[in-house]
Amino acid sequence: MTSESLLVLNAGSSSLKFALFAPGPPLARIVWGKFDRIGLPNPSLSVASASGKPHESPIGAADHASCMPSLVQILRENNSEIAAIGHRIVHGGPDHFEPTEADDKVLDDLHRISPFDPDHMPAALALIELCRQQFPGARQIACFDTAFHHNLPRIARLLPIPRKYEARGVRRYGFHGLSYEYLMGELETVAGKEAAMGCVVLAHLGNGASLAAVHQGKCLDTTMAFTPTAGIPMSTRSGDLDPGLVAYFAHTEGMTTDQFHHMVNAQSGLLGLSETSSDVRDLLAAERTDARAAEALGVFCYQARKAIGAMATALGGIDTLVFAGGIGENAPDIRARICDGLQFLGLELDKEWNAANAPVISQPMSRATIRVIATDEELHIARLVTRSVTQKTRDPTLIPT
Repeated sequence: MTSESLLVLNAGSSSLKFALFAPGPPLARIVWGKFDRIGLPNPSLSVASASGKPHESPIGAADHASCMPSLVQILRENNSEIAAIGHRIVHGGPDHFEPTEADDKVLDDLHRISPFDPDHMPAALALIELCRQQFPGARQIACFDTAFHHNLPRIARLLPIPRKYEARGVRRYGFHGLSYEYLMGELETVAGKEAAMGCVVLAHLGNGASLAAVHQGKCLDTTMAFTPTAGIPMSTRSGDLDPGLVAYFAHTEGMTTDQFHHMVNAQSGLLGLSETSSDVRDLLAAERTDARAAEALGVFCYQARKAIGAMATALGGIDTLVFAGGIGENAPDIRARICDGLQFLGLELDKEWNAANAPVISQPMSRATIRVIATDEELHIARLVTRSVTQKTRDPTLIPT
């Protein structure tokens, strides 16, 4: 990897983020971008580079695989030879919790557990297969979003359903783990090891939203569960619901399981409540004249506030609250509404610092510190891939005799 580049692919349900890095240390971004609204009306591609101005253009993107020709062209324009590719895999199931070479055995296993995550896994696996064809000499490394939560305490991990299903891999997994790993590293960098080893609540609030309780660097609980649909309401996901709704809608609406799955993942959350938009920016602009927008934001902030309280309970207190993700990093009004009422936990928000998106947004006398840290999943994946490839290169058992 001394003279070649490292590519990171971060596939969402309707998006594909990518970043190309020159090898470090330190790793340096060459070009990065996002295919957005894949499979939806008006898909687009936005690209930025270290040497040029960002630009955005419409594209044809019926699925993730159809993005590959445009991506290959971008790489060619940057004269890039790809040595390794890091793939964000949302669900690792019970057996995958370390960066792993995506060989035939691993791919077979990921295909087997694909029903665990039908919204992300098929696209991610298709991209790995395409990359194998397009970049046959590159190492393919799978990095798992569930890995951060792998050692959840058993009482947090178990789901209260018949025990036989645990043997089939049905448990709380938790997600956004790559973001959480990055945030914990950044917290130690900006606040010191003592802060990172304390009682930390991480709030990754974006199109997908979850929270995690971390102590001594280990995750003790998190809001998402067997799938990323669980937890607090999100842009289009419902978050936690009464499971009795499955039977209710089947009886009253004739709703199938596939239709229910689509409803709670693509038609619910902020979009379902507002009936207009899944974007917090749109809802903030409309809330004064549209009660539905105001209520959608109210539910989101209320449930996030409750979740912070629950995470603090799992920890036995809170020393640091970290906001991250597109909403957490860029929406001061939302942060303020979430924190309002959490003073009993020692969280005292500073209005001016919060409005300025300062790194620390708590008041000086606040018993707990409130921080805003920009997450970077792509950089974290690049670091994991570099570490994985370097370790395997140095492993004497991997050197041919």
